[in-house]
Amino acid sequence: MKKLWLILFPFFLLLASCHSHVVQVKLTNTSSQALSVVVVDYPGATFGVNRLDPGKTYSYPVKPQETGQLKIQFTDVNGKIHNATGPEMHKNDEGTIEVKLDQESAKFE
Repeated sequence: MKKLWLILFPFFLLLASCHSHVVQVKLTNTSSQALSVVVVDYPGATFGVNRLDPGKTYSYPVKPQETGQLKIQFTDVNGKIHNATGPEMHKNDEGTIEVKLDQESAKFE
């Protein structure tokens, strides 16, 4: 058993020292009606959610692969598509970006 521990210890030490740089993107619908087809485009990739109900938050960790703007597109209750541009992101950024969505706009915090 001691031999197994001696073999596995360096592996666990390496795992503990690994650090992934991510930005937590939190989308919150602050309106009284649902939003649909919310698409978040960030440097190097995209994610989305089909529906975001009133008062609900959807959180997703992103790992920017290059420099570029955070962009959001969403559809309001009447079917109108809205676009918003947020902060610039860079490779190895860390932290949280909160996005407050309503039927007309997106506010980045």
